[in-house]
Amino acid sequence: MRKKFDAIYRRSIEEPEAYWGEIAEQLHWDRKWDKVLDGSDAPYYRWFTGGQTNVCYNAVDRHVESGHGDQVAIIHDSPITGSQRKITYAELQEQISLFAGALRNAGVDTGDRVIIYMPMIPEALVAMLACARIGAVHSVVFGGFASNELAVRINDCVPKVIVAASCGIEPGRVVAYKPLLDRAIELARHKPDHCIIFQRPEVTADMQPGRDIDWQEAVAAAEPTDCVPMDALAPLYILYTSGTTGQPKGVVRDTGGGIVALHWTMKNIYNVEPGEVYWAASDVGWVVGHSYIVYAPLLARNTTVVFEGKPVGTPDPGVFWRVIAEHDVKVLFTAPTAFRAIKKEDPGGSYLEKYDTSGLRALFLAGERTDPDTLQWASDKLGVPVIDHWWQTETGWAICANCLGIELLPVKQGSPTLPVPGWNLAVLDDEGEPVVSGDIGSLAVKLPLPPGTFPTLWNARERMFDAYLRRFPGYYETGDAGFIDEDGYVFVMSRTDDVINVAGHRLSTGAIEEVLASHPDVAECAVIGVRDDLKGEVPLGCLVLSSGVDRDHGEIVAECIGLVREHIGPVAAFKLAAVVPRLPKTRSGKILRGTMKKIADRDAWKMPATIDDPAILDEITSALKALGYAD
Repeated sequence: MRKKFDAIYRRSIEEPEAYWGEIAEQLHWDRKWDKVLDGSDAPYYRWFTGGQTNVCYNAVDRHVESGHGDQVAIIHDSPITGSQRKITYAELQEQISLFAGALRNAGVDTGDRVIIYMPMIPEALVAMLACARIGAVHSVVFGGFASNELAVRINDCVPKVIVAASCGIEPGRVVAYKPLLDRAIELARHKPDHCIIFQRPEVTADMQPGRDIDWQEAVAAAEPTDCVPMDALAPLYILYTSGTTGQPKGVVRDTGGGIVALHWTMKNIYNVEPGEVYWAASDVGWVVGHSYIVYAPLLARNTTVVFEGKPVGTPDPGVFWRVIAEHDVKVLFTAPTAFRAIKKEDPGGSYLEKYDTSGLRALFLAGERTDPDTLQWASDKLGVPVIDHWWQTETGWAICANCLGIELLPVKQGSPTLPVPGWNLAVLDDEGEPVVSGDIGSLAVKLPLPPGTFPTLWNARERMFDAYLRRFPGYYETGDAGFIDEDGYVFVMSRTDDVINVAGHRLSTGAIEEVLASHPDVAECAVIGVRDDLKGEVPLGCLVLSSGVDRDHGEIVAECIGLVREHIGPVAAFKLAAVVPRLPKTRSGKILRGTMKKIADRDAWKMPATIDDPAILDEITSALKALGYAD
């Protein structure tokens, strides 16, 4: 059993330099590295020191020069605007080269920062790749992000130029970006030299003379610009992720290690061949968008789908199936939230029957824990492997996965399978000692991390050490809790701070959610630990019901409480649950459990910048009040 995978995994851990050095040879290098792995500044390890390459050349120019310029690189599918576009590798190369020239004309040089504030349109990818082409460091901020949050990022990375669109389009509304951008610049201490604005037909942005430049005019005045050889250790991008202090953390991705790891994953994890269509249904504002809408598919010469829509409501729960059928998508990667939304609206899968999705080979889920009920539903309806895999903004690619391109292993529901080659994962107790198999502890990765992970935080080296490296010397602390079973399968149960202590018993909120999600009427749920005078903490569940369920809510709650008692036992002390219309989430689909807990415990809290719909918190507060919590 799993001989092939085990052999590859073992070599990646025992001989990392030989292993990753051979993989790096598959890409173009302007100058070969001096050292594959450099530990001279441990615990800040670096990969491919001395090497020089260019990300854009490897992702685009390399394929054109090898005769694949006519292959479609990008499919833009926008059910919101009712439009589709296809861009070949040759066309993409031309657009990137000219926009790189426009950036140069705006004063952007190698090493300068560029903020990109764009919706899901091909021009967002062009801007990112144009930065990579000339060695500028891009920082993508989710389109429509609040002005004050955008201002914080402007102050932190100090961009020479900001690239934005005039608007984004959400179901039922158009969001004008330029007023948000203007306000952010007004709030920020740092002022960019220029803003390059892509005017969409739905909204024409007002331009500030001397500062703002029209995208089309900038491109028309530009000369084609070649790729600049970049040091392997040079930053490719900064991507901000929320920090526990409220100050966002700028995760840095480097040039050499980033492309080596991402290129490797497309075949080995996702099992996609060059020329095939791959769809990551995410947004370029998130790490999934960086890794698997932009860089990895293009490095592997795939066709990447850029989707401007939602899993439901644009126009119906069948839109994913329509995209898969029309574009012959081979592998889909999305968040479990998307499938829970589809399942809630169409539990019987009637919309799926309208489309031929027989070309789909696999579905990958990540972004939050996949409950077994959602995984089973997707598996039953699609008839393909449904792979839960686990990774983070900081890691840039999967820590654990079922590596389809190496060897398909048996699926265990609730587990993202095994650590991926390169990832030496352990479960540690509070003292940093390994726990016995099956016990919950902190999931940590023995250093060095593999290529493609973050080498540091932007201008915050010490903060990186304090947040990730200090607690367990010699390890990267993931911040997630879980266990590894007797077969080596990893179970990621919750964030470390979501492990609740009920009268001295450590319980995972994820384990309780797994039981609640198995109830036939529950579409999705969230469990938080709330303060209790007697037990310290007790679990509280919020339940969202499937569409069409009209049973008495009290009966459903009682059944759910009974399920937890049956499957986990009285030790869980699960007696508090409420039916809510929906759960508060970030725009990437992650449930805001921390905010819910603060509301329930009557602690001070502020509106999360990434929340999808602030009005949801009023509904949650009302439900918590009915249970005797919140103010």
